[in-house]
This record gives sequence, C-alpha cells and structure tokens, in this order.
Amino acid sequence: MTTTSIIVGVDGGGSKTRVVIADSTGHVLTSVSGGPSAIRKNNADESADTIAALARDGLATAGLHGVVPAVLCAGVAGAGRDVPRKALQRALRAREVADDVVVTTDARIALADAFGDGAGIILIAGTGSVAFGRSPTDELDRCGGWGPPFGDEGSALWIARRALSAATASADGREPDTQLLGALLTATQCDEPEDFIAWVQGATDADVAALAPVVIRTAENGDQRASTLLAMGAEELVLHVRTLARRLFGDERAASAVAMTGGLLGRGTPMRKLVEHRLKSAVPGAVVHHDEIDPARGAVRLALRGATVGDD
Repeated sequence: MTTTSIIVGVDGGGSKTRVVIADSTGHVLTSVSGGPSAIRKNNADESADTIAALARDGLATAGLHGVVPAVLCAGVAGAGRDVPRKALQRALRAREVADDVVVTTDARIALADAFGDGAGIILIAGTGSVAFGRSPTDELDRCGGWGPPFGDEGSALWIARRALSAATASADGREPDTQLLGALLTATQCDEPEDFIAWVQGATDADVAALAPVVIRTAENGDQRASTLLAMGAEELVLHVRTLARRLFGDERAASAVAMTGGLLGRGTPMRKLVEHRLKSAVPGAVVHHDEIDPARGAVRLALRGATVGDD
C-alpha cells in the first residue's frame, strides 16, 4: 500500500452518500455515490461500511489502486453528538480508510463549501433538516437537526409523514378529499388506506422521505392540502434561518449570507422557491447565494485546513 496526499471527502446523508477523491490542492479527481450513511441509533458499523466501500470505489475509479489517502473527512447526518460521532470515527479508523479520519456533521461541511471561513448560514433540507452558521466574529451555531422522532421540521421525511396523515384523515372523512390519498396509494403500491400501516412498518426513513416528491407533484396539480403542507414546511425552514440570523448577526434585518442545499432545496425546486419567497419578508437581511453547494467538496476543504475530529 502506498500513502499519498490524496484527500477523501464524504457527505453522508439519510438517503444517499457522496464521496469525492481530491488531490493535495483540493482539485476533485472523481466522485461516487451510494446508499445512506447517516448515523441512526447504533449503526456506526453499518455507516462505516458504506463510507469505506464508496471510498474504495472512488479510489479505484480515479486509478488509485493500493493508495492510502492522507485524510478522510466525513460530514455525516446524526454526527452532532459526541457518542455517535466517536463511534463512527473508531469504526472508520478500524477499517483503515486513511492515515487520518475526521468526522463532523453534514452541516459543517456544507457551510465550509458555501462560505469557507466566512460568515453565513447554510440551510439543509433533505431526508432531515438543519441550519448551521458562522457569525462575523467566528462563532458557530446551529438550529434544528434534532432527528426524525420529534425534529427535522420542513424536511422530506417531515413532509411525507404529514402527507400520509392527511391522506388517512381524508379516508376517514376527518378532512376534505385530497389527491394525496390516491397519489400516495399509487406510490406505495398499496390497495387500500389500511395498507399504509404495514407499508410504513416495513419502510426505512429514506423510503418514507422518498414520498416527498409525490407531495410536491400533487401540489403542482392543484391540490390545496398538498400545497398547504409545502407552505408549512417552508415556514419551518425559514424559521431555522431567522433564528440563526438573530443569534449570529443580531437581527433578522442585518445583512446575512444564506445558502441552501439538500434534496428539497436544489436550484429551481418548488420548495426552494417557497423558502426564498418567504425569506424576503421573514428575514429581510438575507442575501441568498445561488451557487451550487457540494458538501463533499466542503469536507475536502475542511481536511485541507486541518480540521480536527468533532471540530464543529
């Protein structure tokens, strides 16, 4: 095995993992994607297996067979607490993925790609949701990201769960008819609303979150209930940004750079448009950055800056 200055950057989410291989200047040589690697309960080994396999695939794709990277920096959803973060760190080191392993949060690497060492707020909404930011005085803070049981407001999982609830309430007659019922039955391949129970019991968080695009399409088809759910989700996401703007910049009217990423907030997506529109009145100081955010590239940047484990 040959040790080199190669850097591996990892963006580990609840629906997918993206790995980039870069040289010592930060130039990306190649990238690969695979299944989820977010930390859930006691799955550090499973998460590490996914990351290690993708890192090997990426190195092979780049023609770097037998190379040991200098650093692997992984920003992973669910790594905000010490216990799961250290468990993943140990698991990755045991798999000898690199000479050094850095584990931090997905929000931290996204912030690094969006603003480098500068001040700003990154809003992430995919399977989960979180906002993370840096103040002009270099203070770091986060809002949200509490996980699926009682947090992740405005995320794909949050929207999908509420859509299932609205659909079943409609089936009961507790709410008016909604196109969500038929759309979700089709998407889950269920015959009757009662079949949702067994489907959900056998579904992963990623499976449920994958229903969010169904809600978006239903809203675009004119369904008022679906449109209301998306508006509620956008309001929750904007609240994350407003809260951090007050903490980090003193006031939501103060100029603050805001960037967005995640499966729900890609450029031109319906949720992105809703959030941007609402920011104009709720966070009037927000200056939205429209450049595409690549969190895995941000992980490489953190590694090159010498970030340490848990430095977030």
